[in-house]
Amino acid sequence: MSFKSVVGKIYRNFLVRRILRAFGVIFVTSTLTFFIIRLMPSNPIEIFINQMMAAYGMSYQDAKALALALFTIDLDKPLHQQYIEYLINLFQGNLGRSISISPGTPVMDIILAFLPWTLFSVSISILASFVLGVITGIIAAYRRGGLFDKVMSTFAAIISAIPGYLIGILIIVFIGVQYGLINYMRGAYSAGIRPGFNLQFISDVFLHLAAPFATYVLSTFGGWMLSMKASTISTLGEDYVTVAKAKGLPESRIRTQYVGRNAILPLFTSLAIQLGFIFGGSVLIENIFVYRGVGRLLWSSINARDYTVMQAVFLIITISVVVSNLLADLIYGLIDPRVRVGE
Repeated sequence: MSFKSVVGKIYRNFLVRRILRAFGVIFVTSTLTFFIIRLMPSNPIEIFINQMMAAYGMSYQDAKALALALFTIDLDKPLHQQYIEYLINLFQGNLGRSISISPGTPVMDIILAFLPWTLFSVSISILASFVLGVITGIIAAYRRGGLFDKVMSTFAAIISAIPGYLIGILIIVFIGVQYGLINYMRGAYSAGIRPGFNLQFISDVFLHLAAPFATYVLSTFGGWMLSMKASTISTLGEDYVTVAKAKGLPESRIRTQYVGRNAILPLFTSLAIQLGFIFGGSVLIENIFVYRGVGRLLWSSINARDYTVMQAVFLIITISVVVSNLLADLIYGLIDPRVRVGE
């Protein structure tokens, strides 16, 4: 068997083909990110120089000398040379050191300090929204045309049209300001509380999570509910459901094993994709509530033009989205074997 035929046989494998495409997307996206970031107006050194000149009256030459001594990047190198160094470090697992947010600190250490908060807040919010939307969608489908269906479908359609950041602002204005709870809507926990595995810290963390949690749930609940309702109604019209009813099977068994199980399958693939957007979708909401997460880290790095932190965060977002799409493809392949043998 020739080398070409072996390679062709390997590439025709469904899993191998999807994994190779995933790596290709990650490489291309990280490359585009590297160059697009450097097309942004200004750079971390220029921002630092302007700050030193405005705050301390330093001359341009003195401020630039101080910036070059503090920062761990040489922007005077040719762009292609910077890119080659970036790729070498990336393949070695080195994300570099922060330029301006925390000069000299390894970027991985900074991300590991922010990442758990985003995973904690957004993941439980998405899962709660998914479960609530699925249950409500099934009930609305079985009671379609009734009062519950009309009220919940209208509410879901309206709430789905409102951006998440606007929901967050409304929560701050009408709940935080009106009832004096604004202090519990800023940060991940209160100042002065020592982090640890104790009741005071845990309860305070959940109090600060309440507003972002409500924002995430309200902004995504409508989509899950309407999708589940439509999928359930479509499943109710299938022949196997009609046959199950004709056989006299219990209604509870038909709802769970015949209708619910089949209606929820398309939503699981959507859930896998949605989980991939955990990091990117939290930028505005985390900044509204000053929540300590990757989204807020990304916003701070953009304002400070911290190239290395920006590259690392965008890389994490890209990997999470690509991996979630890969999982969705695999789930589709398990559900429908025809996907594994054709495009």
